[in-house]
Amino acid sequence: MSTMSEQQGMVSGRGDGTAIGTAGAGPDGAPEHPGVAQLFAVLASGEILAFERLAKEAELAPDLRGRIAVASMAAAEMRHFETLQHELERRGLDIVAVTEPYAAVLSRYHARTTPRNWYEALVKAYIGDGLAADFYRQIQPALPAVASGVVDETLSDTGHSEFVVPQVRSAVVANPALRSPLTLWGRRLLSEAITQAQEVLATRDELAALLFESSADLAGIAEFFEIAQTHHARRMQALGLG
Repeated sequence: MSTMSEQQGMVSGRGDGTAIGTAGAGPDGAPEHPGVAQLFAVLASGEILAFERLAKEAELAPDLRGRIAVASMAAAEMRHFETLQHELERRGLDIVAVTEPYAAVLSRYHARTTPRNWYEALVKAYIGDGLAADFYRQIQPALPAVASGVVDETLSDTGHSEFVVPQVRSAVVANPALRSPLTLWGRRLLSEAITQAQEVLATRDELAALLFESSADLAGIAEFFEIAQTHHARRMQALGLG
């Protein structure tokens, strides 16, 4: 597990070793929990990767309406990324330097969950959007006021995946053979997401400390993921895959 000094180096150094800011300093220069910058960095990395994948997966759509819907989701991910980029830059941090340490682990999630068809792409978009929103909501009580406000701004621009629900439900009704493989696919998406999230938290002491030591609402990592599983089950039911 990396030490605090090593993590601060990741957050506050450029790829070429040039300092770009002081870890633990807020946008006004006041002291700030160093986990805040790491949180914004991992979220920004996730948003830009989600944008790239959605843009590619839109190609699986059978018609223009589907491509437009998925493209709208991709555009929302990019807006979220830009919000987080702005917050990191306000702290004197370089967006490329701070997101790079998270790129590999988050890319593995997408590499292991590449949709094979349009319906798998729809389920992934809906489940992924929901898990991201859940994560934002669950971490919010643990965050300082400024960081909580950023989460509020991001959450106000979610819900673009709701178009998926009637499409998947009607498809499963019309072709019941879709239910079993899509149900297994949904379970795999959750499993892979939890695996990657655990890996990030296990190697980022300050991020885990921010989320779990600062909030009475988040008793620990196990409870955190139990909540995610409960919400996931509800979404699967909404899709007709419960």
